[in-house]
Amino acid sequence: VQLQASGGGLVQAGGSLRLSCEASGRTFSSYAVGWFRQAPGKEREFVAAINWSGGSTSYADSVKGRFTISRDNAKNTVYLQMNSLKPEDTAVYYCAVSSRLTIIPTGYGYWGQGTLVTVSS
Repeated sequence: VQLQASGGGLVQAGGSLRLSCEASGRTFSSYAVGWFRQAPGKEREFVAAINWSGGSTSYADSVKGRFTISRDNAKNTVYLQMNSLKPEDTAVYYCAVSSRLTIIPTGYGYWGQGTLVTVSS
């Protein structure tokens, strides 16, 4: 599976962005997909994940109520809608696929290249 993350950019605090993770491969719909982020000098951290059908999701406490993960298996794409953005959301955001929904980075076998989100105060 190859993943292409896009949609990052510069936004003011309080603004919104929608990230996309497009996958190649016919088996994409059988994978859970997670979003992670890594800020400069910090470890990669879990943001959100969705199971293969879209019927189950998980969020980090820091983004709960502001971010929404969804997927369109017909388009081989997972989205991360980010609202009420804060400067502390600034990071490179990565999508990844796993055989099951998990918040643990090592549970994901394939990773995209990342897209930079910068939130100005």
